[in-house]
Amino acid sequence: MITNKTIKTFGGMSSYFTHASKTTNTRMNFSVYCGSKTPRNAIIWLSGLTCTEDNFITKSGVQNILKDTETMIICPDTSPRGLDLPGEHEDYDFGSGAGFYVNATTEQYRNHYQMYDYIKNDIVAILKDNYNITSISIMGHSMGGHGALILGLREPQLFKSISAFAPIVNPLACPWGEKAFEGYFGGDRGIQAPNFDAVELLKSGRRHQNLILIEQGLDDEFLKDQLEPKSFTDICDEVGQPYKINLREGYDHSYFFISSFLKEHIDHHISLLEQ
Repeated sequence: MITNKTIKTFGGMSSYFTHASKTTNTRMNFSVYCGSKTPRNAIIWLSGLTCTEDNFITKSGVQNILKDTETMIICPDTSPRGLDLPGEHEDYDFGSGAGFYVNATTEQYRNHYQMYDYIKNDIVAILKDNYNITSISIMGHSMGGHGALILGLREPQLFKSISAFAPIVNPLACPWGEKAFEGYFGGDRGIQAPNFDAVELLKSGRRHQNLILIEQGLDDEFLKDQLEPKSFTDICDEVGQPYKINLREGYDHSYFFISSFLKEHIDHHISLLEQ
């Protein structure tokens, strides 16, 4: 693991790293923030389309929230880098910067785009082996909110709590998800895609033991065509999955929205991580 830079922030350290991943067969980047106390717990943050390991740790203001806690945060990149796969760099919503936290099965992508396993295995191992972390939660934004939901629902013993900002809850039923799943699964789409869709996971019997917290801005430009949180809350009501959704009047899809309500989400995770 290579340290790229470390910056003192609110008495702690914001740090950037690169490591070799056997899961993606590439070098991968991530950032972390540890406050003034030695961390005992961790939150994994999954970013959205076009983002890198830099967006959240630079824009969210999370350092000021975590500075005096025993909880750190880790922010992985959103896809493998340094490749030139067919179609990988053509669009913002597929390929580079848009790994969708799935395990691809198409011939072009299966050797590298294993982002579900990368988070579950590599990032968790980094937390355990390098920071002695044993209690982990997961959260994210947009595509990363989708990632947090599917990872949390499929791995409830690994992740103590789940939250999301403006998540893609039902990718099988929105243009972003339809495009990504076709590209990553191809002919396997019908078999693989339900394993990476939060609504379908809940229909199949997956549950998380703790309340799932969701934040959604009502002036989000992607709300109607891409996000449609009602499909998630409806299935949660049907199957008995505890959740809370805050519909925020006047807020959009940006980091201004995320930073406005981030403390509530961090407090939610810390309350469960410390149990």
